[in-house]
Amino acid sequence: MHKLQDVQNSPSDLAVDIDRVGIKEFRLPLVVRDRDAGLQHTVATVDLGVDLPAAFKGTHMSRFVEALEAWREQAPESPVPALDYRSMRGLLESVRLRLDARRAYVKFRFPYFRAKAAPATGSAAPVAYDCTMTGELTEGEHPVFTLEADVPVTTVCPCSKAISRAGAHGQRALVKLTLRMTKFEWLEEFIDIAESSGSAQVYSLLKRQDEKLVTEQAYDDACFVEDVVRRVAEKMNAHPHVSWFRVEVESFESIHCHNAFAVIERDRKPHRA
Repeated sequence: MHKLQDVQNSPSDLAVDIDRVGIKEFRLPLVVRDRDAGLQHTVATVDLGVDLPAAFKGTHMSRFVEALEAWREQAPESPVPALDYRSMRGLLESVRLRLDARRAYVKFRFPYFRAKAAPATGSAAPVAYDCTMTGELTEGEHPVFTLEADVPVTTVCPCSKAISRAGAHGQRALVKLTLRMTKFEWLEEFIDIAESSGSAQVYSLLKRQDEKLVTEQAYDDACFVEDVVRRVAEKMNAHPHVSWFRVEVESFESIHCHNAFAVIERDRKPHRA
C-alpha cells in the first residue's frame, strides 16, 4: 500500500511556536462525583489542546479523539471514568504523550444537577448549575486544576428598601466562582457557599407558602452585589484547601437597562521571600 504523506509533520512555513492547538466543542457523556448519590451522569462539552513547536506545520487532530475514547474505555465502573484528579491527570498525560507535546490542556463544561427542596413545603425539583473543570499539565511538573461553578441567587436592593414607601426591587444574580484546591473537595460545598451569600436562594419549584417565605427572607436580608461578592470571598478566604479563587457576582437588574457586577480575586498560595 502506498504510504500516505504526513503533512502535519512537515516543516512549518513560519517558524512560530503555537501555545495551544486542538479541538473544541466535542460532546460526550460524563460521570462526576456526587456527594449525595455517589455518581451523577451528565453530558459534557470538551476542549483538548497541546502546544506545537515552530518546527511542525500542524498537530494530529484525530489523536485527541483517540485519547478521549481510550480514556472512556478504561473506566471500570461506568462507560466513562468519574471526573476527578486521578482520571483528569491520566487523560492529560495520555494527550501529551500521543501528541508528543510538552504541555496538554483539557476543559470539561457540563451541567451539574442538585435536587432542591422548597423551604416551606419540601417540594423538590432539580436545579442545574453550569460547571467547568479545567486541567493543564506540563512535562515534569504537577498538573494544575481549576474548578468553575455558576450559581444563581436572589438579591434585594438595600437602597430601594431604604427609600421606597412600599417594597424594594429584587432580581436574580449569578455568582461565578472559580477556584483552585490543594486537595479534593465536593462541588456541593462551593455551591452552598455561593447560595448562602445572596439575599435568598433560587429554586425550581415553589408553592405559595414557599414563595412567601423566600421573598420575605430576601427582603429581610437585602444586599448589594458588593455585599454578595464580599460574603463569598470571606468564606473562600477562610477555606483551608483553596489556594486561589476568583469570584464575580453579576446582578441582572430588574429596573435598570444595565447589569451590575463586582469581582474579588485572591492568591492564597504561600510565596517565598
